[in-house]
Amino acid sequence: MIRAYNQLFENNKKWAEETTKENPEFFSTLAKGQAPKFLWIGCSDSRVPANQLTGTQPGDIFVHRNIANMVIHTDISMLSVLDYSVNVLGVEHILVCGHYGCGGVITAMGNKQVGLIDNWLRHIKDVYRLHAQELNAIEDLKLRADRFVEINVQEQVRDLAKTTIVQTAWANGKPLQVHGVVYDIGNGILKDMDVTIDASNYADDVYRLDIPHLV
Repeated sequence: MIRAYNQLFENNKKWAEETTKENPEFFSTLAKGQAPKFLWIGCSDSRVPANQLTGTQPGDIFVHRNIANMVIHTDISMLSVLDYSVNVLGVEHILVCGHYGCGGVITAMGNKQVGLIDNWLRHIKDVYRLHAQELNAIEDLKLRADRFVEINVQEQVRDLAKTTIVQTAWANGKPLQVHGVVYDIGNGILKDMDVTIDASNYADDVYRLDIPHLV
């Protein structure tokens, strides 16, 4: 066990040396601060690393990850990341990224008791309930799970648009878009779900808040 742990430090030294060789100013530039344009809300799955699959560098994407890339309005961790990224870092794009084969989504489709995570999975089950007619009509369980992944991303995009953080940003003229994407681990391709929401097309009036503009 300790050998695997120590290997991380060897890998780190090698990476730092190679990166410095390629760009001597890389770390000194990073140390001066960050100004990412993107916030990534993704799954905790170890196979879905934001920077690698988008071909970006450290400093380009601010990242929050949890089981099944959920946007839960009582999740203070997610809300804190959202608030900081929008109001301090000034990100212009928020991406909710799901992935096919998501264990959280697949488990939420069943009834097996898992443990503490059952409480988290309940939020995913709520999404299934909203779209049960469409999902239950898909007989192939893999295809049903894949579609559930897509629907879950779409719902999390909508939930982001409902937050006071995003709505306040829009009310005050900040250029902010919320996107939904799905990653296919089987081929490495990122798929745009065509559910982008911004201040110009947000239409869920029942959730719209009357937020005064800043003077």
